[in-house]
Amino acid sequence: MLSIETRHYTFTCQPENGTFDLLPSRPDLPALRGARLSACFRAPAGVFRALESSWPLVSADPAVVRDPHHGRLQTLVLRLQPEPHGLVFTLTFALPEEAPLFFWKLSVENCGATAVSVDCFTLLKAAIPQELSLAPSTTPADLAFFASGWQSWSYTASYRAGEHQRPTRLGPFQAPMTINASSPQPDHRNLFRSDFYALLADREHNAAAALGFLSQREQFGTVEAWLGQQPYLRLYAAGDDARLDPGAAMTTDWAVCALARLDADPLAFYLDAAARENNVRLPDEIPVGWCSWYHFYTKVTVADIRHNLQALVELKDELPVDLLQIDDGYETIVGDWFTFKPTFPSGMRALAEEIKAAGLTPGIWQAPFIVHPKSRLAREHPDWLLRTASGRPANAGFVWNALCYALDLTNPEAMRYAEQTVAAAVQDWGYPYLKLDFLYAAALKGRYQDPTKTRAQVLRRGMERLRAAAGPDTFILACGAPLGSVLGLVEANRIGADVSGTWKPAFFGIKWPFREEPNIPCASLSIHNILTRAHLHRRWWLNDPDCLLVRPDTELTLAEVHSLATAIALTGGYLLLSDDLPRLPAERVEIARALFPSIDRRPQVLDWLDAETPSRLRLDLEGPAGRWTLAALFNWADRPAQVALNPADFGLSGAQTLYHSFWDGQAGVISAQQPLTLTLPAHGVLLAALRPFTPSLPQIAGSRLHVSQGSEITAVEYTRETVEISLSLPRRAAGDLCLSLPRPPLEACLDGVSVPWRALGGSLYAFPLAFTGQARLVVRV
Repeated sequence: MLSIETRHYTFTCQPENGTFDLLPSRPDLPALRGARLSACFRAPAGVFRALESSWPLVSADPAVVRDPHHGRLQTLVLRLQPEPHGLVFTLTFALPEEAPLFFWKLSVENCGATAVSVDCFTLLKAAIPQELSLAPSTTPADLAFFASGWQSWSYTASYRAGEHQRPTRLGPFQAPMTINASSPQPDHRNLFRSDFYALLADREHNAAAALGFLSQREQFGTVEAWLGQQPYLRLYAAGDDARLDPGAAMTTDWAVCALARLDADPLAFYLDAAARENNVRLPDEIPVGWCSWYHFYTKVTVADIRHNLQALVELKDELPVDLLQIDDGYETIVGDWFTFKPTFPSGMRALAEEIKAAGLTPGIWQAPFIVHPKSRLAREHPDWLLRTASGRPANAGFVWNALCYALDLTNPEAMRYAEQTVAAAVQDWGYPYLKLDFLYAAALKGRYQDPTKTRAQVLRRGMERLRAAAGPDTFILACGAPLGSVLGLVEANRIGADVSGTWKPAFFGIKWPFREEPNIPCASLSIHNILTRAHLHRRWWLNDPDCLLVRPDTELTLAEVHSLATAIALTGGYLLLSDDLPRLPAERVEIARALFPSIDRRPQVLDWLDAETPSRLRLDLEGPAGRWTLAALFNWADRPAQVALNPADFGLSGAQTLYHSFWDGQAGVISAQQPLTLTLPAHGVLLAALRPFTPSLPQIAGSRLHVSQGSEITAVEYTRETVEISLSLPRRAAGDLCLSLPRPPLEACLDGVSVPWRALGGSLYAFPLAFTGQARLVVRV
């Protein structure tokens, strides 16, 4: 038995039977005993496996290593004897001294005379609870599995025993875009697959194991869970049948495991370690702006851009945006990036100059890896296209009314063209902000011109080249991107399906065949991933939840618009509008205005392991207005539903709690024994500020000036006879400020001008305020 140890874990392995253990120092944490690993290859004589039953040692070397990302590591390196095909394996295990994490990886060198193809590396397979023991009495019914989708648009959710992972039924039209080719969607109940990382949780016993990979530089990694009879967990890295020539070597990315309690942010140590591994650097500011896509789509014209640019200038006191992003529709056709439609007769450089002259940052959309079959590029450079084993162009999915193609980035000319596309947008056209879309296309299953590369290597190297072509000062938003492939290379990443003006999925207005599709553009699926991937914001990048649509001429009800706005606001990421602003009614501008500036904080999604689509968010805030909690309670049903706002459901204790509902201005006092009961409309939300209630003191209950219901307050002063409140927002503000007062108000003035008030019942009063920039409210009681 060989071992290494830190204050967090003890790792032991038994090379003679090919197993390893991970035992935590804390007795209340899960444990791993008797886990196995293996590797699978293809040779001319057939498929063969290695490492399954033993690890015949040449040497075992423990050491202390200083890692540039993770500090001091206790490591154990096992060098093994050649197996019959001449493959030589090295197993590396590591325990960081400063974090409760376990790392391990596998390397293989072909010392034989014949090339082999790499199928996959299984880094862990463990039965539950015999080998992966979350708790002494864990049963499948106690388990939940959080499954991350492959790329930006891929459905991400938690599942429980007896459920079925939500599939797409659109086959070649949708699957190449959203399903990892090496991690096919499960076709059985109780079988679940998660890309890059996952969490297995015992909800009954407050225990969890976070597993995954620190990067996706080398392979796409998958976590697989079977929650039926004889449950198990498997962690594997796809070799994609990459050829391993004699003398060549391949290594996996670091696999990682963290054993944790559910009530202690069980993904935190893993997410932070992956950020360190990939040198994540986060921008200080959240982009706020306007995007052309969700009103004009591919029919956008230069006149549309100019009209909305002028509207942004005129609305600057209402909507203080700093970005105007031109989306798809300016190029002749996708793939031909250097010719433009007649609706953009002067090209793109002059338009960038106009946007800059108006005081905004110009942004532009590109999709450098995907190719429309009718493009000139497809006709003139067929050798640049990724192809299947039969020689046909690989299918990148149904987009722009066609089954599209992809560039083979192992072709040097194709890679150079993608680099030139990005460089031209930044250097020649003058766009310091890029939205790079459909990035998954570089990692399709196919016959690459360099057969020694995995799909993950192709995409990661391609993204590194694009990052270099764009330059270090360019802001890059990734979209349609496998998560690990862009981690550390982009400032922001889309984390869900496209939004749209419909609540449920539809295609050209047709709904019923697509209602259960998990990845088609619609508001409900967009919100779903906004919530299930909220934990990534400001850990791996800035989350892009996609655009806020507030115009009245979509199919979205007002309640659904409020739900979309609430999800975007409380998860802290991007804030982009995408309506035709000159036509936007004032009352819809007011909805958008309430979200400026962005809160930029990461919330707690309280029921992320209890429901496929979470319905309860908690965001704790603090400022001159004190400490308070924003609580969001969603109704995902297709009909009105009675709900209860109970402080205990949001982890709040105390005898009485002040609540103020943002969207309707209702306020009152509630408790665990007397919650607020109300009926929410279908797909609606209750967004409330919750504060401990002290009847004898003046208190801020909430406001409708800003969605945070308190961040706009910069100072509060109480005396026996007055309440003085200073407010500041970088825009015009209009809405009620709600106060709880120990005595009825006698007088109220905003910057010396008298303002009225309304009694809301009990000690609560609403004061309608309107100001631009800064103001001071004085209330005499």
